[in-house]
Order: sequence, then structure tokens, then C-alpha cells
Amino acid sequence: MLPGARALRAAGLLRPPGAAPRTGAARRARCGPRPWPAWRGFALPAGPDLRHFLKAAAAGQPGPSPELPPEPGSTPGAPKVYLETYGCQMNVSDTEIVWAILQKNGYARTKELGEADVVLLVTCSVREKAEQAIWNRLQHLKALKARRPQARAPLRIGILGCMAERLKEEILHREKLVDVVAGPDAYRDLPRLLAVAESGQQAANILLSLDETYADILPVQTSAGGTTAFVSIMRGCDNMCSYCIVPFTRGRERSRPIASILQEVRMLSDQGVKEVTLLGQNVNSFRDLSEVQFQSVAAPGLSRGFSTVYKAKAGGLRFSHLLDQVSRIDPEMRIRFTSPHPKDFPDEVLQLIQERHNICKQLHLPAQSGSTRILEAMRRGYTREAYLELVHHVRDSIPGVSLSSDFIAGFCGETEEDHLQTVSLLREVRYNVGFLFAYSMRQKTRAHHRLQDDVPADVKKRRLEQLIATFREEAARANAALVGQAQLVLVEGPSKRSALELCGRNDGNIKVIFPDAELEDAAEPGAPGRAQPGDYVMVKVTSASSQTLRGVPLCRTTLSRAAASH
Repeated sequence: MLPGARALRAAGLLRPPGAAPRTGAARRARCGPRPWPAWRGFALPAGPDLRHFLKAAAAGQPGPSPELPPEPGSTPGAPKVYLETYGCQMNVSDTEIVWAILQKNGYARTKELGEADVVLLVTCSVREKAEQAIWNRLQHLKALKARRPQARAPLRIGILGCMAERLKEEILHREKLVDVVAGPDAYRDLPRLLAVAESGQQAANILLSLDETYADILPVQTSAGGTTAFVSIMRGCDNMCSYCIVPFTRGRERSRPIASILQEVRMLSDQGVKEVTLLGQNVNSFRDLSEVQFQSVAAPGLSRGFSTVYKAKAGGLRFSHLLDQVSRIDPEMRIRFTSPHPKDFPDEVLQLIQERHNICKQLHLPAQSGSTRILEAMRRGYTREAYLELVHHVRDSIPGVSLSSDFIAGFCGETEEDHLQTVSLLREVRYNVGFLFAYSMRQKTRAHHRLQDDVPADVKKRRLEQLIATFREEAARANAALVGQAQLVLVEGPSKRSALELCGRNDGNIKVIFPDAELEDAAEPGAPGRAQPGDYVMVKVTSASSQTLRGVPLCRTTLSRAAASH
């Protein structure tokens, strides 16, 4: 059952829709040694007062001023922030939002850790290994903080994102190393939190929101070369799979208004971005309710044989409408989306992918397990048979589609027979790309409360290794079928292993490596030139492995021209 909004608001973990962030006494409390109950959101010390701004003005530093944000680099001595991103693509997108907010509030960005006045880690909490990486990094930062010259202001360290939401008390109290903790819905509050930390106090804001989407903030793109970009279209998840922490760290589902998404994609197109990935924890359950007239739109049905733990949601412009509008903006821009749930693939979405040349013929269909019994324990809402029926329907609807998936090895109660059913699913579907992990129990999840993590670690490791070996064997076979074919590749830049080669991805999101050579332009014969990041190159595949294609370049071309000649 989903946590009720009324109960969460009563616990101080949610703001009602449209409500402004609480200020003043309602959000103040001391973050002293007295432990707070686990259900309480951290309230905060008072923010900067007049003396803070006078002191900042005397030092020639800007105070937070959203009305008149300083231009980047316009203030000598601006505090420098160093950002590190861990985890999924949503965290990459969040990092860009965080930087956009801090940039408007007078911060400068540095890529050198030793120059930083503020270090912010955008964290992941989906598995124990991801959290352990952050604890290890904090020990390194602790040493850096201790070595900092006394002539410089103390280094401020912040933990942002899902780990901040899940472990706020432990982060703040463990060795008193962290100065700022901000959950995924509290990034707007970062300038104030950092100002509080500047005075020597710890500061935190981990309140979840029913409506925060950062729709009005245009992220500052950070991807190298500017060839590809992520656009967040919705946040949170309502599926409540028993193993998953996301609903508890990112909150309930809420979608950005379509108008703001289209504005951002147009801006990226104007900047020359050639591939946009639409992001969401449950991206294809997108549902825009921002306009009154959207309330009466009929809801699409679920994929055949699939169910949800929540009642059908009426009204709202759905993912198929968004995908249609986004794909019309720029015929030379590829469109991808992740991460979807298999339940939300109505025929209109599949038909749109098949018809539009710039929507990639690549789908992520996270299965998690090949055993119906384990899928039921995971609360996935489908059987093995329903999943396979969807796979067949997808392949019939989109010929040549590339498929990827997620799998968990060693979930609670998984027997050897359950595991072998997952192995057989990998063989039967033959995915092109896979993401496979051993199960890691997460507090707050239904599995933590109701199930036993009873598969020994060595058994999880063995089963995971078998899944990975099976996936690679089948992916190599799937990719080998592309040998001899011409693939349209979007160039991302030089290969990491050789400056004499270029690297990019084909429509199916498979890495393609080919020699950097003079190429004819299909649109301008007789004008050879070398391919640059953002160019489309037709490549004839000569060899394949489970993860990479290699080939020889044929010519430079365009997305539209390649589609027309296909």
C-alpha cells in the first residue's frame, strides 16, 4: 500500500501541492546531539540575517539574491563548488539542476578538488555498494578538510540526493564531517543551507514534496561536447516494488508540464545537442495535470497481463502525447527515454516509436526475474508469461528493436529453480544490453519489513556471475547478427583506447568504434572531412562483441537522409 499523503504530511515529510516551503519557526530546530525520531524531517537553524549580508558585502562576496543573480564569473573571489555524481542518469540531471541553482546565487564551479570551498556529492541509495562508495569518499574528504590551510575558510561538505534522504541522521552525526544534507526535493534551498553551514552549523532539508519538479529551472548541461543531454520529465515512483527504495527517497510520482519540457528540448536543439534522453524513475507513466483541460483526457490501458498496486489514474496528458511533441521539435535530434516500467507500453507508444525516424528503436524492459513466483514476491505486477508476450508484441510492432533489461540475483526466497528460470529468460529474449546486480536489502522497503534476505552472499555472487556470463553470451550473438550491416552512428568523440579511432552509439544504444578518417559527406559529394562530435556517420560493422561493435566508416550523413534511404 502506498504511504498516505495525509500521514506523510502529518509526519512533516511532505508539503501539500502548491504549498510554499515552510519558513521561520515552523522549520527551525537545533541539530544538536539529541537524536530525532526516525519519522521526523530535520528542521533547520535560522538562515543568514542582516549581519551575514553586511559581512558578505564588506568582503566583496554576493549574498543570495534570486531577483538579481550575479553573472557567472562576474564576482572575484566567488566561492567555488566541486560536484561529484554517483548512480543513475537522474542524478546526472539533478547535478545540472543543482549547478544551475548555485550559479545563479554567485557560486563558481571548479573541476579541481583542491580549489573547492564547497564539495557536494550527489548520491545513490539503491544498493549498499553505492552507499559504501560515499562513506569511503567521505573519509578522503575528511583528510582533505583536516589539511586545509587555516587562512582559508573551512571546507563545506554536502551530501545530496537519495542517500541524504535515507540516512540523514547518520550522515549528520557520523564524525560530524558533513555540513549540509539535502534531499532530492530540497535543491532550491541549497544557497540557504550553505549560508547556515558557513556559520559553523550543520544544516539539512530532506522534506519530500508532492509537486516539486524543478520545471522552471533550465539545467546547465555538463556533458562533454554537448552532443547528448538528459531531460527530466517526471520524478518519484508509485509502483512500490518490494525491493525498491526509490518511493521512499524520491517520493510520489509527479510530472513536469509538457510546455516546460518542450521549452528545454528546443533550447537544447538550438545549442546543437543531437540526442536527448527523457528521464524519470517511471518515465512512461508520465501524466501532465498542469492544465484544467487535461483532467478529462482518457487514461491508456496497461500492457496486457500487467497490473498495479494502485488504482487507475484518470486524466492528464500521457507519455505518448509528450513523445509525439518532443519528436517533432528537431528531425535531426535522436530521442530516447529511460527508465520505463513494462506495464506502461500501450500500442500508441509502440506505433509512434516505429513511425518516427528520430525516436530510437531501443526499449528498456526491466524484467528483474524470470520466475513468476519471485516476480510476485517483488510485487512487479506481471508473470513471466505476460512479460514474454509483451516482448513478442514489441518485436512485432518495432522490427529490429534493440532491447535492454535489469535483473536482480538472489532476491529473498529465490531458489535454484527460480534462478535457472531467469537464466532461461536471458537466453530466450537475447537482450542487447543488460544491467545485472546482486540483491541488496534496503531499509523501509516492503521486503525489509515482510521478507527474509535468506540467500547467502556466496550464492548471490555465483548466481550473478552466471547471469552475467549468460547475458554476455547471448548479447554477443545478438550483436553478431549486425556484422555486415550499415549502422547510423552518432559520434560522441575519440575512443578512450585510441586517439586514432572515434566512438559513438547506434540507434540501439550499442557502442560503435571506427577509424577516424577523411569521409565524404552524403549531402555534399566531393567535400571530404573528418567526423566531429555530433555528426552522424554511416558505419559498416565488421566485428562484434557482447558490448561493442567495430566497423569502417562509409560517409557522413544526416538522421533524416539516413532514414529516407533505409
